[in-house]
Order: sequence, then C-alpha cells, then structure tokens
Amino acid sequence: MSPRADDETPRRGTPPRRGSSRAVPAEGQDEPERPERRGFSSIGEARAYTPRGRTVAERGRTPRTGRTTDPFRPALQVVDGGEGAPRARQRGARTDQPTERPEKSQRNTKNPDKSEKAATDRDSRARRAADRPAAPRDRAPTTRGTTRQEPEPPRGAPARRAPGSQAEPARAPARRTTGSPAERPRGATVRRTTTSAAEPQRTATARRTSRPEAGPRRTGTDRARRAPGREPARRPRPVPAEPPKLANSTRRLRLGTVLALSLFVMIGIRLVVLQVATSPTEVQSLVKLREKRLSTVELPAPRGSIMDRDGKILANSVEARYVYADPENKKLQKDIPGTAAKLSRLLGIPASGLAANMQRKQLPLGTWLKFRYLARGVDISVAGQIEDLDLPGIYTHIDERRDVPGKDLASNLIGFTGDDQHGLVGLEARYDDLLHGTDGKRVFETGAGTLNVPITGGYEQETAAKPGSSLKLTIDRWVQFEAQRVLDAEAKRNKATVAGAVILDVRTGEVIAQASYPSYNAAKPEDSEPADRMDVPTAVVTDPGSSHKAFVIGAALQEGLITPDSTVEVAPAIDKGGTPFKDGHPQPKGSKLTVAGVLAYSSNVGTIRIGDQLGKDKIYEYQQKFGLGRATGEGMPGEAPGLLLEPDEWSGSAYGSVPIGHSVSATLVQMAAGYGAIANDGVYVQPHLIKSTISGTDGKETPAPAPRTHRVLDAKVAGQLRTLMEAVVEDNEGTGTKAQVPSYRVAGKTGTGAMVVDGQYTSHNASSFVGMAPADNPRYVIAVAMDVARGTGGEVAAPAFAKMMSFTLLHYFVPPSTTKPPTFKIHG
Repeated sequence: MSPRADDETPRRGTPPRRGSSRAVPAEGQDEPERPERRGFSSIGEARAYTPRGRTVAERGRTPRTGRTTDPFRPALQVVDGGEGAPRARQRGARTDQPTERPEKSQRNTKNPDKSEKAATDRDSRARRAADRPAAPRDRAPTTRGTTRQEPEPPRGAPARRAPGSQAEPARAPARRTTGSPAERPRGATVRRTTTSAAEPQRTATARRTSRPEAGPRRTGTDRARRAPGREPARRPRPVPAEPPKLANSTRRLRLGTVLALSLFVMIGIRLVVLQVATSPTEVQSLVKLREKRLSTVELPAPRGSIMDRDGKILANSVEARYVYADPENKKLQKDIPGTAAKLSRLLGIPASGLAANMQRKQLPLGTWLKFRYLARGVDISVAGQIEDLDLPGIYTHIDERRDVPGKDLASNLIGFTGDDQHGLVGLEARYDDLLHGTDGKRVFETGAGTLNVPITGGYEQETAAKPGSSLKLTIDRWVQFEAQRVLDAEAKRNKATVAGAVILDVRTGEVIAQASYPSYNAAKPEDSEPADRMDVPTAVVTDPGSSHKAFVIGAALQEGLITPDSTVEVAPAIDKGGTPFKDGHPQPKGSKLTVAGVLAYSSNVGTIRIGDQLGKDKIYEYQQKFGLGRATGEGMPGEAPGLLLEPDEWSGSAYGSVPIGHSVSATLVQMAAGYGAIANDGVYVQPHLIKSTISGTDGKETPAPAPRTHRVLDAKVAGQLRTLMEAVVEDNEGTGTKAQVPSYRVAGKTGTGAMVVDGQYTSHNASSFVGMAPADNPRYVIAVAMDVARGTGGEVAAPAFAKMMSFTLLHYFVPPSTTKPPTFKIHG
C-alpha cells in the first residue's frame, strides 16, 4: 500500500510527470472569493473523508509537512458543501497559459550547492520568459475541472472577455499557495486557482514544464483536475512501428521449411520420371549421357603363384605396367602416326598395330570407346620412358607380368598366360579361375573436350580386385630338373621326335616329376612352336606295346588261371584272325616258358595264350581296373583318355593284338598309374599334381581332395607279379637289363609300340619302359617313352629310366635293398 500523504518521510519512487502540478494561488495572494454555499455540519465535516483517507478535521489539526507534488498522489481540494470537483477535462485538452512543473520533494537534498545553482538558473529563465510579451488570451485560465475551452482568436486580435469583466493583466505561471491550513479560517473552502504576477516565481525544487508559447498548450493541470475517485488518465504509449515480416524468426523458419520441402519434392518427381521412363529412346539417351562422361579402368587382380611341393616358386607374377590409349583424346587423333612411331621403338610392337588400336571405335549402344590396350606386361623402366614422353591420350597403369624363374623348368606342365594374365595352356589354363582371382575396376567421371581428365570431386567408384589363390604342386623342382635333363639328353641321343617321363609316388599317387621333350621357355612363349608346348605324358597317346603284358599276366594270376610257377607253350609265331604274331625272341615250336620267362623275353605268343585263357571280357575288365580307357584326372587340361576296344568290337585279330598292347591306346601317365597299383600292393591310386591351394586373401592352405583309389589285385598277387617282373631287369636274357639301378632291386617291363597321330600309326616306334624300385618295397614308379625311328624300349627308354630312378632314390634317401632278387627260371 502507498504511504499516507501526511507521512513525514517524503514519498520515493517515480518522479512526478511533466505538467502534473496543480495550479494554486501565488504566494502573497488571496484566493478569489467564491459564492457561499450551504455546507455540512461539523459532524458531517468530520465525516467527509478525502479520497486519500484523511478527514477535514484531521487535516486542520495536523498540517502536512514536506508534501511533494506527486502526480500519482495529487493534492486534495476541499470543496464547498462536500460536493465533488467538476468533471475533469478530457485527456488531450489544451490550456491557455503555461504551467509550471511541480516541485520535487527534496530533489537535491544531498547536494545543496547544486540544487541552489539549478534554482538560480531556473529563476533566470523564468524572468526572461516574463519579459517577453504574453500572447493574447480570450479568457481567463481554466482551472482543473473545466471541460470547455474557447477557440483561440486570431493572432493580433484583441482578447475576448467575459461580460462584466475587466481587462486582465498578464498572467504569470501558476504557483501553489504555501500557507498552512491553520492560517485559513476554519471551515473555509480550499480551492486551487491560478494567479498572475509581474514576475513568475519558482522554487528551487520546481521543475520547468515548458517555455512560454504564443498559443495554448497541453498542461498537466488539466490532467490533474479529475473527479474524485478517478484514476488519473495516462498518456497512451506510442505504437511501435511494425517490423518487417521476415524479421520474425518463426516466419523465417516456416519459409525455409517450405522451400526445403519443395526442393525435395521436385527432386523426387524428377527421380520418378527418370525411373519410369519406358521409352527405348529415353532409356538409350540416358545411357549415352551417362556413359559419355564415364571412363573405366581395369584393376587386374594379382594372380596366384605356382609352387612346388616345398613352396618354391615355379611361376609367379611380378609388377609391370600396361600401356593404353584413349581414342577420344582430340590431340591424339591429330597425330596418331607420330605417336605410334614413338611407342613402337620402346615397346617393340609394329607401329601399324599400335595405330590401329588408337583409332576411334563405336560401341553397339552408340558410345565411343575410351580405353584400348596397347601393350601388357611392360617393364617398369620402359613404362617410365613412355611417361616421360608425355604423349597425349597415352597412359600407363600398374600391371603384372608372369615370371618363370626356372625358364623351361616344368614349362610344359605349368604353361603360360596371355597379356591379360589369363592362362592359355598347362596348369595356368586349367586353374585359371582359381589363380586369376577377380579383377576390379575404377569408374570415374571425366570432363568434355580439352578437360578430358578425371574431375576432382566428381563421380568415382572403385571395386577392389580380389587376389587369386596359389597352387602348391606335388612336383619336386630338383627331381623335375633332373628328369628334364636326362630326358632331353637321351632323346637327343636317340634322335627322338617326342619324349616324356613321369615319376610317381606309389603310396600317395603324387606326381613327383613330369617332363616333356621338346620343352620351351615359359617366360617367352612367343619364341616357341605349339608342338613345343605340349605335355607329352598326358597329351600323346600311343600303343603301350609289351608294357601292357603285365596287366594281362596280373589279371590271370588274380583270376587263378596261372601261378608264378606255371609254364606256357610257345612257338615262333601264332595266327589270330589271319594275322601272324611273332616273338622278338623266337623259341622252337613246342618249347615252354615260365611266366617269368614270358615277361623276361616279352613273348607275344606266350602272352596271347594266357590271354586266351582269360578271355576278352576279363581282359577288358582289368584294363579298366588298371586305369586304361579314361583320363586319370591328374590336373592337366586336355588329358587324353586313351582308347580301349570293348569286347563287342573285337575282331579275330584282336585276340592277338589286344593282349600284347596293340589295338590299345594309352598315355604315359595312365601306364605309370597302372604300374603304381602293382607297386602299391594291388591298390590303384589316382595320380594327381595338386597338393594344396593357398588362399590369396587370408593365406589359408587347403589340401587337395583325396585321390580316388580302388583295389585291382590282391596284395599277394601284386607281390608275386613284382617278383616276376624283376626277371625283365635282372635276368641276363631279359629285355630290360639296362634299367638296373645299383644297390636297388628293380621291377619293370619294356614296351615297343606305335605312336598314333590323327588316328593313324606312324612308322616310328613308341619305345617305353615302366618300372618301380625298390622292387621288394616299391616307393616310386617311373615311366619313360620316346618316339624313335628304330630301337626298342630296352634300348632307348631303359637307360633314361635307370638314371632318373637312381637320382630319385638318392634324393629322398631311400635305403638300398637288403635282399637280392631270386634266381629266375626262364624255360619250363
């Protein structure tokens, strides 16, 4: 609650507003007389409370001290008869005289000097204002409560006066009468009026309201004189200017949201239009537009290596570069001959071929090719020289080149790759998918015209290449090297056209070495002929000849038709189907040979007679059991399956030719696998070249699938057959004495057949020897064959066998035989 008006402590707070002081008589002047009106009794007077809560009696007894002219607590006015003051003038009315600012209670009480100086300045300004002529007025000043105001007369016209009134002197600014209520008669009516004076007087604490003006102006008096009980009217606050609409943060947020949503809607509509475009013309145009600005560079996958059984590299890839051209390069098209000539000197490729690959080429969809190979497997140094030339439209990229450290070591077996790092022949071709891996690619956006270069920050997508797996072979590089060396020397000595050799581990079926003659440098396959790249042991098919006789005798033993001690009646020749079959060692008619003698002398007549006991069905059955008539599946591509005559196809002469190895076609590796069954106690083990694979991503080694196996002979029968076959090598009259290996017992069989080329027999002999050692506990089987003009297997192939077997046994530290071979009885 606000403090009472009679409190001794002056009211603090908001200072009085300008023009809020009330007009009171000037000091020393009396209030103008007012008509006497009927008043209330003393009790009524005592009961007449002022709006501020004090009675008239209280006000008379205790005058207010230190009263301030607070516009919110206006001075009280005692009216005659207790009637309220007239209705206050409407807000905004003007008065015809200047007004003073109300006093401030103790404004500068803390600084008296400053207060006195301010008062002196105000008095001086007031005197100067009084000296100026006052503007004419049409009537007397209006006290608070006046509701009407006469119009202001024109400037210079005499002032209007009320009837009966006299001319009024110039009015000074209104002052409040300072007398105390005690000096006025009791019951007198107090009223605020304005008086004029020669010189306006202002107290030190009075606030100047305005300068004197010629015309009336709004004063605080009009607002101060209001009806009792009414709140003083306040000046309306100015309406601030409306800010711009975008100054509102909410409006900005809404506008931004609408714009963003509109953008996404337009993008979505465009995507829908592109996706549902079913017109072939539109689809083709979109494809052309995309492909026109995209370039693709292949990222070759690192090709896996080929290793021997000990992990030694036989073939691997080394870093190189490939050179390619961008036919869409305009600068290149302007000078294709000159660019091709410069590259030809460095790459060793005819300029005409290079120029052809630089020509523009249109693809089926209408786009133009931007990438064409010029050379693959280029040395890094050569690629650097090409880059130094800075030829327009000619670029190099990382590549690899197949390297074969051993040159021709196992080259016919391993094969080689093309410029695109894909295998063409040999194991490189057979396992190309495994070795090559998955190529990657880099697709990037290029500019048009002279800006045909990758755009920084443009579209770019790279698919990483997955490296290929490596192959670990069963080949031993040392044994392979010796087999190739011996085969090459013996083939040249015997003037063989082709030759081959296979070294097989009888227990596991692993191929330890596989050699061919002629051979070639796999690092430079372009310098060789197609015939030089052939793998003889798997690709060349021959009539095995007499080496096939071991299968017939083994089948007869297994079937119980003969025993190791049996004898066979022989003759110089035998006729089958009108065809005579003679022996190489003719025996008198009616003589007999033991089974060992039949093998030692390689008797055709004795073998045909045993074949007659066995029959064509059993011969065909055991041929298949020994692995003839179908490819072994050792891992080489293009392996020939050989050829067998089915029983229904036998003619009269077949009863004589088939048992002795004619009318039968087999590869050298098939013969080695068949003899491996004899060496392995009658169990056939599929020969194979792959020992394991090594993943190119995590290096994990995975063993190759287990080889196929099946039993052909009983172990006892196989042992008996091996002993009988020793007679071929150990007996002095045997055909294979040149296959002997010092300190080791050897069992084997010679063969002299014919080579089949394009289904026709040649005039040359297919001389072979297939044997095993040690015969008492075989570890390895070696098959050697040569195509020679003259010479038998014992004369041509047996010496090569002996050298290869001797090296293999020593290399693997196979102990020598501890027993001697038995003494064989040849004649019965």
